[in-house]
Amino acid sequence: MTGTLVEKIVAKHCVEGVPTPGEEIGIRVDQTLTQDATGTMVYLELEALGIQNVKTRLSVSYVDHNTLQTGFENADDHLYLQTVASKHGVLFSKPGNGICHQVHLERFTVPGETLLGSDSHTPTAGGAAMLAIGAGGLDVAVAMAGRPFYLTMPKVIGMRLNGKLKPWTCAKDVALEVLRRFGVRGGFGRALEYGGDGLRNLSVPERANIANMGAETGATTSIFPSDQMTLDFLNLQQREHDWKPLCPDGDAIYDEIVEIELEQLEPLVAKPHSPDNIARVSDLEGMKIDQVAIGSCTNSSLEDLMTVASLLKGRRVHPDVSLVISPGSRQVLLEITRNGALTSLLEAGARVLEPACGPCIGMGQAPPSGGVSIRTFNRNFVGRSGTQDAEVYLVGPQAAAVSAMAGVLTDPRKVEPVPKIHLPPIVSIDDSMIIKPANNPETVPVVRGKNIRPVPIRNGLPRDLAGEVLIKVGDNVTTDHIMPAGPKIMALRSNVEAIAEHVFESVDPTFVKRAKERKGGLIVGGENYGQGSSREHAAMAPMYLGVTAVIAKSFARIHQTNLVNFGIVPLSFKDPQDYEETHQGDRIRIDDIRGTLQAGGTTLSCRNMTSETEFIVTCSLPPRLATVLVDGGLLNHTRLMGVKSR
Repeated sequence: MTGTLVEKIVAKHCVEGVPTPGEEIGIRVDQTLTQDATGTMVYLELEALGIQNVKTRLSVSYVDHNTLQTGFENADDHLYLQTVASKHGVLFSKPGNGICHQVHLERFTVPGETLLGSDSHTPTAGGAAMLAIGAGGLDVAVAMAGRPFYLTMPKVIGMRLNGKLKPWTCAKDVALEVLRRFGVRGGFGRALEYGGDGLRNLSVPERANIANMGAETGATTSIFPSDQMTLDFLNLQQREHDWKPLCPDGDAIYDEIVEIELEQLEPLVAKPHSPDNIARVSDLEGMKIDQVAIGSCTNSSLEDLMTVASLLKGRRVHPDVSLVISPGSRQVLLEITRNGALTSLLEAGARVLEPACGPCIGMGQAPPSGGVSIRTFNRNFVGRSGTQDAEVYLVGPQAAAVSAMAGVLTDPRKVEPVPKIHLPPIVSIDDSMIIKPANNPETVPVVRGKNIRPVPIRNGLPRDLAGEVLIKVGDNVTTDHIMPAGPKIMALRSNVEAIAEHVFESVDPTFVKRAKERKGGLIVGGENYGQGSSREHAAMAPMYLGVTAVIAKSFARIHQTNLVNFGIVPLSFKDPQDYEETHQGDRIRIDDIRGTLQAGGTTLSCRNMTSETEFIVTCSLPPRLATVLVDGGLLNHTRLMGVKSR
């Protein structure tokens, strides 16, 4: 049997179901990663499952999001994460060691293995030929407990990169071109598998950049083969023992082929307020800018920052521009310190931040009111930067660097000469900030600060659902809209009662008050409801407020599963016109929803008690997920089943 790279890895890990596109399968998970914004809840969930030691081959807990310690909350969470990791067999990457995706790429990627992460950009590891998938935290906790991870087998799209990038175009431009073609929903139900002769000139960090931003298309994952470039990267990391060649069969059949001619690409930019709002940099050239931010899990590698340093060497940042740089890992920061690149950045006037997510999630360095920020990040949603009326544009590091010097958005092709960098054959390895678990876990006390509260659990699905439409929102509502980020709110990630006070805060500040007064209700949404981050709090907090169902035109993959995991019913309008005729304040009733789902039904009748009309919705879930929903969510369901190791 011949197959694609995705099919080959799935076949070796599939433990339930038949890997046919559209069918649910369960796969064995080799590795997991969590980060602190989602991790506290993951480990609280793991404890609730009664697990003494994780069953995965490798699990790593990273602290990279909530690193601004302006109160006790984040520090308490970090202490909890370190002690719970030590007790349960998890590696712990301390604050300052780096961004989870960059560190994992450097230190733990193994071609052909599976990685499940409680972060939507987990597919970054696909740049090193891992089948890496982002999921909600509860899915990760259950995988760490030894259960399979369930997903709908995606269609495999052959992404053929042909030729070679011209000078001044980069991997970020490939990622933006993919977004231009697919949009923020075009990857739904698909895995993007890259091939073609263009791979010969794309390093693993460049591939990881492309794989990372595949998440913005809604794709299940993105993956590259394991080849000489992969070996070169693992040699750099002194991990050549982890390498093995891995590629699709020559006669592999793809569900679709997408051809990208690299030589035809030019520097691209994503305009506000969506990563698929693509234009050419040359079309917007001359636009005055206030801030440039380089880094995040897309463009913070050693070669990215050495390229930026090469451009800035002997030059100055424009006096009207603030340039901030976030190295992706402590390793990157140490290397640019040793080779002099850091000096070039500092002499040019850059502000160098600690290796963490930082500005990407609104954790500091917010732009000025109405300001224009040029960023090498992966998302530019309204308010995500920390400034509600800021205009955020996404570009590659070359365009960002030359724009920082010019004070206006600048096409880097006008700058001479083209920077040339030389990476060392190996980098110095210092994993001292990755703490191994205890040899005697039974002696480790788990430290819980006063901000850490138990996981809220919903009872089983009631026979009938009835409630008021608490809010109606439009298309592409992101998890940032539902559950905002930023230092104030993210510090509450381990306290659902407190964080629930901020649900839909930037969309409708009266939502929480209304939900409490009505003792819960329903949400109505448009296309792609729940786009963006994997943060399960965007489902958990509404559940805590009594939300029982979301009726939308369509859902983003991870968020739909998160809703089910916390007992919220995801329903889709059968006729989109019914969305137009359903309004905030309407009272909706669905009779015998429990019985319908138990019987395998997918079509339900909704009665709008306010307008005295009826409309049809669907709940097209795999039978297993329908059972999870009936049981009141994944935690209840897993307890009822009993956790069994492989």
